[in-house]
Amino acid sequence: MENKILTHQQIQHKIERIAYQIYEANVEEKEIIIAGIDGGGLNFAKKLQRVLKKVTDAEITLCKVMMDKANPLKSGVTTSIPESEYLNKSIVLVDDVLNSGTTLIYGVHHFLKTPLKQLKTAVLVNRNHKKYPVKADYKGISLSTSLQEHVHVQFQSKNDMVYLD
Repeated sequence: MENKILTHQQIQHKIERIAYQIYEANVEEKEIIIAGIDGGGLNFAKKLQRVLKKVTDAEITLCKVMMDKANPLKSGVTTSIPESEYLNKSIVLVDDVLNSGTTLIYGVHHFLKTPLKQLKTAVLVNRNHKKYPVKADYKGISLSTSLQEHVHVQFQSKNDMVYLD
């Protein structure tokens, strides 16, 4: 059985709100790096990028963050842009769901190897089953769920949805 948690319209509202929060925290910046974790995080990052481009004159650079989500320690973390392009810049690391915190913490670890101006995290859905000390600075919704429940984020043209099963 699946339960719809967020409709397309609710997701659009949350994306817009998070984009404005990112802008407010970076109002003086000339460039903001939106680093989306490959998969749902990258899709969410693209949506944030579109809104940010409408609300700020700052350059909004999209960065794809790649890792084996099942074993990020073994695979390592790579990015679509070289380290020199995010050196001393403001970065927002984006994922769709913060569950155990594994992918987010390894993503944060990757960026912390480089001097940055600021590093923040954004997620659409924040669950409360973290095994690592990582938090979302910007979140669309927080859910208290059981370990047996699964949150699914579906990004489709004009039919985005978050549901629980």
